[in-house]
Amino acid sequence: MENIFELVVKDNNTHARWLNTLSLMENTGAKKIKRCEHPVLTTEMILKHAAEEARHAYFLKKQIQKIDKNSCPTYERKYLLAPDMSHYYLHVLDVKVCRFLKDRFGYKGNDLKYAAYLLVTYAIEVRADELYPQYQDVLTEIKSAVNVKTIIAEEINHLHEMTEQLKAFSPDYKELCSVVCTIEKDLFTDWIGAVKKELSN
Repeated sequence: MENIFELVVKDNNTHARWLNTLSLMENTGAKKIKRCEHPVLTTEMILKHAAEEARHAYFLKKQIQKIDKNSCPTYERKYLLAPDMSHYYLHVLDVKVCRFLKDRFGYKGNDLKYAAYLLVTYAIEVRADELYPQYQDVLTEIKSAVNVKTIIAEEINHLHEMTEQLKAFSPDYKELCSVVCTIEKDLFTDWIGAVKKELSN
């Protein structure tokens, strides 16, 4: 995956679109968390997590200005890398996890939303815990003005929180996490493959 980051940072416009794509995905995550909220039983943790994901989206947008001012003002296709996969990655993960939870455990309604929130978020935090530090290593190596260190610190904390919530949620949490991470891995492979293909053209 490090090869992707080395390709991305070679060109300012490409780098800007990469940051915008990450911003889109963080924003998508924030919106999904909000949709999973119970009408009255929303916890402080869920509010905090939604707020931090939205802030990550904003932070990544601000980073774009350090390398290509006035670039990527919106999430339109022309301002993204692999726009189709980038838009659908989290949506498809959510759908597949919901289907697994319904078929395997019979979850429905708010219980399904909450279980999917925990598991999808866990899988994404595991991925973020791998992706952002490797990206930061490349940024540090080229002495880029861009940095994602604050995101890294918060994602580590998110992963810890989700792990603790899953332990409390189900005695089978390890099996659940393994299944969901396998689903996510396949989708991530498709997404990163689409990004590589676009960068190679």
